[in-house]
Amino acid sequence: MALTSLGIFMAMMDSMIVTTASGAIGRQFGLDVVRLQWVLNAYNITIAALLLLGVAIGDRIGRRRTYILALGLFTLGSAACALSVSFAWLLAGRIVQGVGACAMTPMSMTILTSATPASKRGGALGIWSGVGGLALVVGPALGGLITASLSWQWIFWINVPIGLAGMILAHYKLPESRVPASRIDPFDAVLVVAASGLVVWALSEAPNVAMRLPAGVAGLASVLAAVAFVTRQRGKDHSLLPLRLFSSKALSGGVAATFLLYAAMYGVVFFLPQYLHAALGLGTLSAGLGLLPWTGAFAVLSPFAGRLVDHYGERNMALAGMAMQVVGYASLAAAVLFGGWYWLLAVLLVLSGAGLALAGPALQKGVLGSVEPMLMGKASGVFNMFRQLGGAAGTALSVIAVFSQVGFLWLVTYFFRVSAWSVLLVIGCGFPCRT
Repeated sequence: MALTSLGIFMAMMDSMIVTTASGAIGRQFGLDVVRLQWVLNAYNITIAALLLLGVAIGDRIGRRRTYILALGLFTLGSAACALSVSFAWLLAGRIVQGVGACAMTPMSMTILTSATPASKRGGALGIWSGVGGLALVVGPALGGLITASLSWQWIFWINVPIGLAGMILAHYKLPESRVPASRIDPFDAVLVVAASGLVVWALSEAPNVAMRLPAGVAGLASVLAAVAFVTRQRGKDHSLLPLRLFSSKALSGGVAATFLLYAAMYGVVFFLPQYLHAALGLGTLSAGLGLLPWTGAFAVLSPFAGRLVDHYGERNMALAGMAMQVVGYASLAAAVLFGGWYWLLAVLLVLSGAGLALAGPALQKGVLGSVEPMLMGKASGVFNMFRQLGGAAGTALSVIAVFSQVGFLWLVTYFFRVSAWSVLLVIGCGFPCRT
């Protein structure tokens, strides 16, 4: 449990820790907000584009071995980020981190799920999610503290000793497992990377007027690559993405709801520190601490939420969690409209964080429980790919909203609508009401 949770902790930590350090990074390299979002998106896009490849490699050479290699790459990328002397160098380090995280997260989830009885899987995934939530809590606050007291480079140095220790312990303590897998088709690999990466790049560049045409071309290319990839997967017994996975209504609806859930969450997490800093006048550290009611509620409640999922069923808990998200975002929009006092925002952030704590483990268990054990790694890869794509899309849409000058109120109501759509998806996706 500890060693597999380390993977999600490090991956989520470095997804969130840059949010409150982004101002210092931007000042050092002279970046505007459009370029600054790439400190976050370069990482998320890399993970989303390479997740299925990471899973395929894990199935082929062994999940423990892949997990250890992924930890090593993540640690190397962290050191590169800390040593960066230019924005291009920093982005290269973030990409290396993303290459490590693309296998680290699904392998940790698959190893844990395979080693846990079905009757206790919800609780185990709840703890795993809770550790990820702890990274959400620690990330923004720690990023602000380190940036204010030391320098932003130290947000990456802290990964190095943790990653090295994790590699050694994983080698001795984690079980090895693999499933029959055919040779990875290089053309299929290129297609899935292009389909996943180009669509998020197009979204990210959409606010930049000078890049509208290249972004449109990239979006069209991603659609064509996705169609070609799906066409090539038909009839293959061992493929990067077995299409029979999507014959399960629970998996199809679950991953779509996951995309919407994390699009809303990442979008708000990216934009909220900027709002707390610019509109409420909070400093870098205070803006990071301002997220604690939301992320803290998620971290504290996730382990208990997993047990509730085991008892009451995935569908009930996913619906309850996302209904809380809907109410939280709608109320947050109203609070901003009528004054935006922080104490009121904090109460609503607790509600939203509690909803995320319920919905996350329910969706994970529903998706992984809908497939046979041999396909669990693939299902984990699909789940995490849509989670990362949702996060990158939500971040990009936040920037689009800012540059369209539609304001924070419109942005929050947009994420409210996204959460409402996810509720409708879960109603129809076929998760069991009770376990």
